[in-house]
Amino acid sequence: MQRPTLHTVLSPRLLDLYELTDSVVVIIDVFRATSTIATALYNGAIQVIPVPDVETCIKIGKETPNSVTAGEREGKVIPGLQYGNSPAEYSKEFIEGKTLVLTTTNGTKLLNMALLAGASDIITGSFPNLSAVCNYLLSSNKNVILGCSGWKDKVNLEDTLFAGAIASRIGNKYDILCDSTLMAQKVYEDNAHDLISIAKKATHWHRLSNYGLSYDLEYCISADVANVLCQYKEGKLIIP
Repeated sequence: MQRPTLHTVLSPRLLDLYELTDSVVVIIDVFRATSTIATALYNGAIQVIPVPDVETCIKIGKETPNSVTAGEREGKVIPGLQYGNSPAEYSKEFIEGKTLVLTTTNGTKLLNMALLAGASDIITGSFPNLSAVCNYLLSSNKNVILGCSGWKDKVNLEDTLFAGAIASRIGNKYDILCDSTLMAQKVYEDNAHDLISIAKKATHWHRLSNYGLSYDLEYCISADVANVLCQYKEGKLIIP
């Protein structure tokens, strides 16, 4: 019996080189979109609506009862939106029963690219929901595309580490004919004993820590602290 395949896309610029139909596509934006999505849903948000731009975020926020709009650029809340992209903002006391309408620089962009490329089975992943992601991939028995959002289309370390964590956990169930997956797995396994140290070398860590967000970043590489499956259905991310 032929086994499913597992591929890693290290940058959105490379997405069109891969076949997305009939695959599970995992959108990865560790710092911080997919960490925030998992946290909001884990803490009781009804849904997260990812949108590509600020104007759409404001519009949908006005149209959706009991919603909050959120997004940042350069570590600051975007004018016209209510909240930022910090997982710490979305406690159970605050977000339970609400809809989060979210726009981000990298993660929401890649999700929309995947949709345009024909993806029909999309989930989001980060270290806070690592086990939920792995369990879903194994149960689906489909080909897997690990899509790293990067930063402004550049490869980044934290998304590569998460792709490597998935490959390390479940790669033995797949045919891995993909050098980028092997690279990601090697980087992760060489540093799994001390992820904080390697993550602190990431350019995005330096960029965001300059805005006083170091607590966020440590949370974003903590495994299973918001361990729910975040699945994209009809324009929304939900817990299925």
